[in-house]
Amino acid sequence: MIIVIGKATAKIGCESEVLENSLTHVARSRGEDGCIDHTVSIDQENPQLFRFVEYWRDQDALLAHFAVPESRQFVASLTPLLAAAPDIQIYNSETIDL
Repeated sequence: MIIVIGKATAKIGCESEVLENSLTHVARSRGEDGCIDHTVSIDQENPQLFRFVEYWRDQDALLAHFAVPESRQFVASLTPLLAAAPDIQIYNSETIDL
């Protein structure tokens, strides 16, 4: 499984638009083949900070997600609303039996 953890900080006054765009992107992404889960949340200590957590079946599914035109449009629409470049970390995970 591939895990994507991202964060993006909205410019002051752009929080609502970032949230609206993010919720649309998350809802669409959840319907993609290989998407196990995709979420966005607002940090409770900093309402400008948006956190994204995604779980994908495998790397091919994630790469297909990145190639979807709507995913590229999401990034393009979010960029001018952000105070800084988003931070995205991608991890390859495996299940551990304890």
